[in-house]
Amino acid sequence: MVERIIILDDISLPDFLGVENRNIGHLASAFPKSKIISRGNKISIKGAASDINRIYDILNSLIEHYHKFGSITTENVETFVREEEMHHLPVEAEQALVYGAGGKVIKAKSMNQRKLVEAVMQHDVVFAIGPAGTGKTYISVALAVRALKNKEVKKIIITRPAVEAGESLGFLPGDLKEKVDPYLRPVYDALEDMLPREKLRYYLEHDIIEIAPLAYMRGRTLHRAFILLDEAQNTTHNQIKMFLTRLGPQSKVIVTGDTTQIDLPNHQHSGLLDAIDLLKDIEGIGVIYLERKDVVRHKLVKQIVAAYEKEEKKK
Repeated sequence: MVERIIILDDISLPDFLGVENRNIGHLASAFPKSKIISRGNKISIKGAASDINRIYDILNSLIEHYHKFGSITTENVETFVREEEMHHLPVEAEQALVYGAGGKVIKAKSMNQRKLVEAVMQHDVVFAIGPAGTGKTYISVALAVRALKNKEVKKIIITRPAVEAGESLGFLPGDLKEKVDPYLRPVYDALEDMLPREKLRYYLEHDIIEIAPLAYMRGRTLHRAFILLDEAQNTTHNQIKMFLTRLGPQSKVIVTGDTTQIDLPNHQHSGLLDAIDLLKDIEGIGVIYLERKDVVRHKLVKQIVAAYEKEEKKK
């Protein structure tokens, strides 16, 4: 175990460390395999050499920030951690995923979105878990479109369970797919951002891009396809097992879900939670957690998510 020491000279410790060393605790939570110990004006960092050097660089950046602005907040710590982690991602994760309508550049915009891109490069099955607005579905659709454009796959399949989120599907006209399509509107919106209208229509008409409820996946084996299961928190144990065992050769799967918004009836247990617990240690499967700081919608969405998270913790 390597150790490095930082001496805080000419620094007000309460303003730098935060109340009850909150800022240092926030930094330590980003590096759970290392130890950061504050005693007086001395900070000791212990752990693997790679982590120690990264923590050392972040602390020096925070010291520079303190000397410029006179205090440090947990938001400052988050910013420097995020910037430092972005420097350690592969170059590919920083690049545009696709060029959308009118040449719009579509790429990962936050640290954990970039981690999601990296995970999909390295794994055939990836779970992307996070609250509303963190871009997990949008980035997943972009990765699927890129794979199709690069001829890495022959088709895209996007599916979700037909679970009513406090509303009724029964009154809607049409078959099950037609009933579910309105609930898949965010997926269609993402595809329209990324593909010309005529090209998208062609892909949909010829089943090169297939959007269907999860029930339609039963009994199929999906070869050379990029498959996205959206809203997976609303799958049962058997449903997600059925879905994951559809995986065929040269295929990739992304499973997205928000474990704080489970709409299963009668308080049924979410199959997504089971799957993450059962499969997280299997080689070839990645799990990425997106957080409030990854929200890329209106700035108020972060505050809304935070308020609901606070309420959930109380309960």
